[in-house]
Amino acid sequence: MTDAPHPEYTLRPATPVDTDGARRLMLDTFYEEFGYGYVPEWHRDVIDIAGTYLDDPRHLLLVAVHNGEVVATTGVRSAGPAHPPHPRWLAERYPHGTTAQIVRVYVKAEHRRHGLARTLVRIASDFAATTPGYDRIYLHTNARAEGAEAFWRSMAKEVFDARTTGEHGPGVDTVHFEIPMPHNATLVWAQEGLVAPGDSRPEHRADQGKIPAT
Repeated sequence: MTDAPHPEYTLRPATPVDTDGARRLMLDTFYEEFGYGYVPEWHRDVIDIAGTYLDDPRHLLLVAVHNGEVVATTGVRSAGPAHPPHPRWLAERYPHGTTAQIVRVYVKAEHRRHGLARTLVRIASDFAATTPGYDRIYLHTNARAEGAEAFWRSMAKEVFDARTTGEHGPGVDTVHFEIPMPHNATLVWAQEGLVAPGDSRPEHRADQGKIPAT
């Protein structure tokens, strides 16, 4: 089943005014949906959103805003899976620096099924493709989260199903994925007017554009 169409959300790179709303959405997801709450070793970026995403030109936080509220997020960080807890071979396949990791793909419950997550991930992948130094796009997900596994299998290729290893501890079933590096991403960025291709300076992340959710 395809996502239902929705007239319009504002999708854009996050600015300082978005940090509180993005943090609130992330923390609500940890506590209300994942059930394990804030874990410092996993969620340091949530406390320092500006330092992690806004101040690093190779990182990005995208938000979807509806009536002034941040209702969805998606991030890109220059990081691969760490060993431990992940297998050494996985860390070597996706090294820090050259790996663009997709993170914090969260949508507020009442705004789901409008294509927001899919659109944000596509834009984040285009950002990775147009940012110098990235050669792979990686992510992992908790397959216990409703709809997460099916969503990522529709966009990415499974690399390692870690559910039998319990690498993240009780309550987390981890599956690792890779998203193919997009082609013609420069054209997509130019069309959507978010960040000029090859120019990811923080001051240019304030450029806003209304993008229909697809």
